[in-house]
Amino acid sequence: MRKLFYAVLVGLVGAGIIHILVLMMVPDLSERDAWSRLAMASGLYRMSALEAETGGQPVVKSVDPLFLAAACRFDLADGMVQVKAPGTVPFWSMSIYNRNGHNIYSLNDHSATNGRLDLVALTPAQMLEIRRQMPEDLDTAILVETPITQGILVVRAFVPDESWRPAVTRFLEQSSCLLKVL
Repeated sequence: MRKLFYAVLVGLVGAGIIHILVLMMVPDLSERDAWSRLAMASGLYRMSALEAETGGQPVVKSVDPLFLAAACRFDLADGMVQVKAPGTVPFWSMSIYNRNGHNIYSLNDHSATNGRLDLVALTPAQMLEIRRQMPEDLDTAILVETPITQGILVVRAFVPDESWRPAVTRFLEQSSCLLKVL
């Protein structure tokens, strides 16, 4: 019985030590999230390539090698944000993530008018304001009402083979993430 008590006591002390060590590591690990890494790469409303084309460190590692991606951080407290890209590629998708990396909204080229990327993310209050008088430059844009104020917009484009890489790279490089104030 004494051996059992000793084993349980050692186990509880060991678990307590591990728990304390993990809690002490959280601030160090949390600085390496996608929001922080994008903040180090560029400011708000600026598209950043997620893969390092020049052999440098990628901002966020892509899961699928057949896709190239770019992202921008936004703050809807400043105004709504519009993401546009000229031209077309074989396939693109766009997602909105909150600061913790949870997916809030996703769409792809099949959901867009003529397959063109033109999306406006806004808060419910901004949606009410814009519905009163729709600006002409947003007539064909997809309006996405989000429950968040700060987040990350990620645009991914499919590269079916190496002959498409220049076009897809150009599509992402020419994409824009613009602050629009009402």
